[in-house]
Amino acid sequence: MKKETIALLLAGGQGNRLGILTKKVAKPAVFYGAKYRIIDFALSNCANSGVGTVGVLTQYRPLKLNSHIGIGKPWDMDRFNGGVTILSPYSKGEVGEWYKGSAGAVYQNIHYVDEMDPKYVLVLSTDHVYKMDYREMLGFHKANKAEVTISVIDVPLEEASRLGIMSAEPSGRITEFEEKPKAPKSTLASMGIYVFNWDVLRRYLIADNDDPASSKDFGKNIITSMLRDRIGMWAYRFEGYWKDVGTIQAYWEANMDLLERVPRLNLFDRNSRIYTPNPVMPAHFIGGTGDVRRSVLAEGCMVYGKVYNSIVSTGAYIGEGAEVIDSVVMPGVRIGKGSTVAKTILCENARVGDRCVIGVGAMAENAYMPEIYCTDIDVIGEDATVPDGTMIGKNVAVDNGVKASDFKGVTVASGSYVAASA
Repeated sequence: MKKETIALLLAGGQGNRLGILTKKVAKPAVFYGAKYRIIDFALSNCANSGVGTVGVLTQYRPLKLNSHIGIGKPWDMDRFNGGVTILSPYSKGEVGEWYKGSAGAVYQNIHYVDEMDPKYVLVLSTDHVYKMDYREMLGFHKANKAEVTISVIDVPLEEASRLGIMSAEPSGRITEFEEKPKAPKSTLASMGIYVFNWDVLRRYLIADNDDPASSKDFGKNIITSMLRDRIGMWAYRFEGYWKDVGTIQAYWEANMDLLERVPRLNLFDRNSRIYTPNPVMPAHFIGGTGDVRRSVLAEGCMVYGKVYNSIVSTGAYIGEGAEVIDSVVMPGVRIGKGSTVAKTILCENARVGDRCVIGVGAMAENAYMPEIYCTDIDVIGEDATVPDGTMIGKNVAVDNGVKASDFKGVTVASGSYVAASA
């Protein structure tokens, strides 16, 4: 059946700048806010906007992401006519073919879009945290008789150089686009949210695929070509909360934003819920020795220590006498008795022994990702084990699957990288 609007979610990104967080999962599958994964925001926005036909384009480590989405039931997308469809790279002949860039991924799935025969296609990035009613953006697109509409947000000048930046006339018509400019001419950043007239986008995707010099990227190639041809392209200004969680610092900040007295991202709004699979766990429990302040606790976690200004996810355990401060604790994490964890991201099922201290001392450059991993935040990887009595400095990365025997001593200096044994 013909659909007026469908959505394509670009969920194949590796997310190198998140380091250990994305060594085993795609960036859209990273946990956020105690019980969600990042992709839940784009999926929930579609559901809340009445967009019931969604294709999810996966590539890098898709297993957990595919399992999380399933048949789309949490988002009311488990339907025969429409619903959610996982679109993975496939073989066109004797060998398979990886997606080559964001535009290349959509080109490979032209047949899927053609079957739906939509007038409009929403192309959405899935590595941002935000709420948006896409119907308002689509209304703006129609009112301006646009062929392309790009959602933009005003960002601080110091952040503009790591984003795609638009220049627009007072009317909103886009005149120029620069990908991560060294000297930004504007502070209007692309949010990675596009509305295209399908007949127009289809034509450009085919032309781009036939260009051997193209990197098959929406920003660098498709948008640039459309601007050159003076296609009707408009900027839709968004004024709500939006966070690009593409770095360790930004990811940590996005979680901490949930702890503000009046959170800018309101997860309690019944009119725009964020949906996710139910973990089917009992309510959280705070023991007699527990003390929790300004924190978010998810289902199934047990707290016998102190939790201050932190996010504690499903099934986590905080031992007696332990202190968790300014930290993000993912599902299944266990923190032992008498341990202190400060400004740390603990990945799924990580284990911290008794009497450990994590996040102390002066900051130093990280040996794991020296160019882009320069924060004072520690990351303890998925399934990693920190042995009893270990002291870990700031800006330390402990790899996924590290065993107690992989630590070379009871002290880990700031800026260190603890690797897993073969």
